[in-house]
Amino acid sequence: MRALRTRAQARDITEQHRTSTPLELLFDLTFVVAVSSLVVELAHRVADNQAGEAIVPFFAVFFAIWWAWNQFTWLSSAYDSDDVPYRIFTMVQMAGVLVLAAGVPRAFDDQDFGAITIGYFIMRLGLVAMLIRVAVEDPESRANTVRHAIGISVVQVGWLLRLVLVPLEFFLPAFILLAVAEMLVSPWAGRKGDLPWHPHHIAERYGLFAIILLGESVLAVTLAVQNAIVDAVTPPLVAVAACGLTLLFALWWLYFSEPAAEGLVKRRDRSYIWGYGHYLIYAALAAIGSGIEVAVEAVGGHVEASPEAVAFALAIPLAVFVLMLWLVHAPLVDRVSIPPSATIVAVVLILLLPLAAGMLGVVATTAALTAVTVALLVAALADGRTHA
Repeated sequence: MRALRTRAQARDITEQHRTSTPLELLFDLTFVVAVSSLVVELAHRVADNQAGEAIVPFFAVFFAIWWAWNQFTWLSSAYDSDDVPYRIFTMVQMAGVLVLAAGVPRAFDDQDFGAITIGYFIMRLGLVAMLIRVAVEDPESRANTVRHAIGISVVQVGWLLRLVLVPLEFFLPAFILLAVAEMLVSPWAGRKGDLPWHPHHIAERYGLFAIILLGESVLAVTLAVQNAIVDAVTPPLVAVAACGLTLLFALWWLYFSEPAAEGLVKRRDRSYIWGYGHYLIYAALAAIGSGIEVAVEAVGGHVEASPEAVAFALAIPLAVFVLMLWLVHAPLVDRVSIPPSATIVAVVLILLLPLAAGMLGVVATTAALTAVTVALLVAALADGRTHA
């Protein structure tokens, strides 16, 4: 057992073999529940031909999930004392995640973000407590952590006031204003010096969250297949499920082909571009899981959405993922692993294919989208071999 309490000290940014701790992995597990609820709710809305109504709740809820995970991750990379207070503050944030997850259905059904806001508030309490502790015990980063604690607290008051004062029709502009304010806190605090985060540790943590999102897609597909095979297992069902698995595997391969850790070592000053850009990468991965689930349900004939709508539900997040993977890594590394020209061609093809879904059908369109993604992976592998 470790000491009950140790002094909060900055971790060495050059520490060898720095990896995620068991506590960080446990912390991530609570987000599995929240993301799973979000993926399922989005899939249901798309299947019922209500995708337009689900866009705002999806991005709002996912922002709360991603931002809370993101800030804990960067702080723990710099100050992971792993003593009793640190573990308790982490548990508080985990409790907040579970409250948030419980409120996901109401956010989609009734536009009621009460539980989401309360869960987010609990998570922020745990994080601010961590920041105050670091500010007290580590003078070197006190200016940064004090600014972080103040900024987060002020914005959190804004979230609570929005819940009680802002009418529902003004939810979107209020959300955008507060979300932007949240993301400006770290650059503002960074003017007083950066936190000593570990580049390889951060890259691994981001990769693990990507795997969580891919895992949620696998779960969504599995549940959809379970529902679809109540009557019988059909060749189209098998084909779509196989395409879904192939697509997810190709996306995993593409994501981990980029040398993010090396880029963060060389260009720490560009970490905001890389880190903030992952909001769209992660949101796209979650939406891809919903898109695959809807495609499976469509094969079973259980959806109200048209073939074009089903295809776009998969194609749009897929195009966003492919495009953002290039955009967030290009400023960070000397040469991206996926050729930019191939990326552009793939994005165009992905967005055009759903237009033919009425003629091709859901199965053929899903297969075509998967083929384009696999072709992009092949292009990346061929390009890497050429420059080896």
